[in-house]
Amino acid sequence: MIPRIFPTCSILVCVAMLLLPLPILSQGEAPDDEVTQESLRFTQIYGTVEKNLADPVDTDRAIFDGAIRHMLSTLDPFSAFFDRDQFEMLQQQARGEALGFGSILYVTEGKVVVLQTAEGSPSWRAGLGPGDELVSIDGQRLDRLDFRSLVQLLQRSRSHPVRLGVVPPGRVVPRDVDLRPAEVALPTVDRAFSFPEDIAYIHLTAFEEKTAQELKDALSHLGGSKIKGLLLDLRGNHGGMVDSAVAVASLFLKPNLLVLTTRGRSAPDREYRSSSLPAHFDFPLVVLVNGDTASAAEVLAAALQEHDRAVIAGEPTFGKGVVQSVMGLSEHTGLALTVAQYFTPSGRSIQRPLAGTALALDSAGRDPSPNLTFHTDNGRPVTAGGGITPDVPMRPPTRDPWIAFLNERGVITNFASTYLTLHGKVDRSFEPDEKVMTGFRDFLERGQIRVPDEYWKQDQDYLKLRIKTEIFNLAFGLTAGDEVEVRGDPQVRDALKLFARVAQLLAPSSQRPANIHVKRIAM
Repeated sequence: MIPRIFPTCSILVCVAMLLLPLPILSQGEAPDDEVTQESLRFTQIYGTVEKNLADPVDTDRAIFDGAIRHMLSTLDPFSAFFDRDQFEMLQQQARGEALGFGSILYVTEGKVVVLQTAEGSPSWRAGLGPGDELVSIDGQRLDRLDFRSLVQLLQRSRSHPVRLGVVPPGRVVPRDVDLRPAEVALPTVDRAFSFPEDIAYIHLTAFEEKTAQELKDALSHLGGSKIKGLLLDLRGNHGGMVDSAVAVASLFLKPNLLVLTTRGRSAPDREYRSSSLPAHFDFPLVVLVNGDTASAAEVLAAALQEHDRAVIAGEPTFGKGVVQSVMGLSEHTGLALTVAQYFTPSGRSIQRPLAGTALALDSAGRDPSPNLTFHTDNGRPVTAGGGITPDVPMRPPTRDPWIAFLNERGVITNFASTYLTLHGKVDRSFEPDEKVMTGFRDFLERGQIRVPDEYWKQDQDYLKLRIKTEIFNLAFGLTAGDEVEVRGDPQVRDALKLFARVAQLLAPSSQRPANIHVKRIAM
């Protein structure tokens, strides 16, 4: 979780000392400062290595990549050093921007297909769109590259002007497209649409400076005050800026409610509260989470849960309850350092214990116990010990090894591309019928991919959903394909059923009807 980017400061004192001559001390005089003692010890070792090593010492590699990175790795998994390029990318991410051409690509070995272009981006202005296949970059053919080489070429290419060879859908002759990179906005609201009965669905990818405003705009676009409920999807959201999570919470909570507290050794406790302005939206909320929901996303989920504002559904979250301060250093480098832990409104820590690190114990030096119980405003029990436990658990759908193989090899996307080349454009009423499925099976057999009868029969619904999703991705863009995928998602379908029971699920235990139970939903 990244609260903010601090102004540039001088590089760490201990690092600076490594690059300076030893201080002059009187005979018998010894430094009484522990940091100075350890720095002198390191300086002595480094000086011996630099003087006697067979080959010249690369200072940047020895100090930055070796000493500093290894030192931070012994503290916790979250503290990190950023070189010049990494720090610039981090700052772009905080702004919600990236240098590039504004395209989302499907990439498999020897094949690159455009799924979506951001409006106003270089790709959009050049006329690139869903289904366009990139066949060359600056004259280098992509079908001759293995997957790793292809990804490396794409990553290098986004930082300088390029000439692309592009084959539009249904054609075989490429056209040349010249692109010059630019700063492209990266939205954190990547999926937003409505279900029947005015239930809105929104997925947040991260928490950045603009996330709260993006969420407000999306809700207004979907109907604003006419919305009867919101399914907020935080699955796969790894967090971001804590101030952003508080701003999002303020859209749904009453004024001045506690959202979280941060506590650190070198900083005073700090409380974060919802905005003093009235909440903008008071419709029922269901929040969908999973094991990849982390950090600031867990802060939001915990605050909505403990103030009885939302039903949390899905799987237990990741359990990252620490704050990283990101500090700019000299030479345009940076440091992310764990400086505090955060605590939910009821006082529980979300951080899961990490053996062998400083996070093996809680902030009071105790072994966290999952049996500790805290309560929401309505008195509902919530547990501590790592992550957020959903009010309504939902197991994720399981896929057999054959489906995993097809997805890893990109087989279904390749079939969708071939289908559109052979059949031309489809309309939005397209559904994979028996003829399409027979064609898919023939496609697999031509590619010498075995089709086990037991998997073929039991995977029909999933295969039809994936084929429709990929065809919509290529024919209408990633937004259309995403909507198809979400509407067919079993966890989303079950989460929608909870809106009829939100009031009962959030009520104090004493007020719940005897026939209302929180059930585990199996799929």
